[in-house]
Amino acid sequence: MSPSEPKPGSGGPYERPPKDERSRRTTPRYGGYVGLLALLILALITINTIVTKPNGVKGLAPGEQAPPFAVPLALGTLNGDADTATHANDGAAGRVSACKERGSQILNVCELYEGAPLVLALFVDKGSCPNVLGDMQALSGSFPGVHFAGVAIKGGRSQVRELIRKRSLSIPIGLDSDGALAALYKVGTCPQVTFAYPGGEVQSEALIDRPSRATLRNRLSELVRDARGRGWRGGGT
Repeated sequence: MSPSEPKPGSGGPYERPPKDERSRRTTPRYGGYVGLLALLILALITINTIVTKPNGVKGLAPGEQAPPFAVPLALGTLNGDADTATHANDGAAGRVSACKERGSQILNVCELYEGAPLVLALFVDKGSCPNVLGDMQALSGSFPGVHFAGVAIKGGRSQVRELIRKRSLSIPIGLDSDGALAALYKVGTCPQVTFAYPGGEVQSEALIDRPSRATLRNRLSELVRDARGRGWRGGGT
């Protein structure tokens, strides 16, 4: 990211035109429908491209290390692409190691899982995909010590800010403007929710599509239980 602070006829109204003229007038209507359909298909393809991993894998496997990243927070003024560098001067991934990108306007996954379990939702701000954020917000109070966060894949700041406002979200929401996290986290559908232990090891398979709130609560309880079994002393129910 390496961010910096602060796109005619003369007849009456009921007179029917000659047959050949009616044909000429009728034909373009279908062309308009075809054009609209093409635009709809293009939009669907765009969304699918954002959220589909080419090899079909959906989410990180249990035991994998959650890849480091740092992105601007939607409610901040910081701009920049995702920093996914694992070390300094990591080519296109970033000049600064992602884990070292810290600040009040940055969502840093390394910082989130330091000493705490993490529930991370990657989403596209389309349709029902962001609904899981409301469920995470509602459950967050029952699991003190667990960190919750969301990142909008290719999300626009103004639209995501409106989403945060409408849903009264206080959990941090980041912006992945170039969509780098879709491949990095093997996103196969929307939303995708990852559960990680303190330290960043993935605890269980990702939840894909929108889970029920009961399912999400159960998975959170499992995360807390397993994290405690590893020595974490945070709260939760």
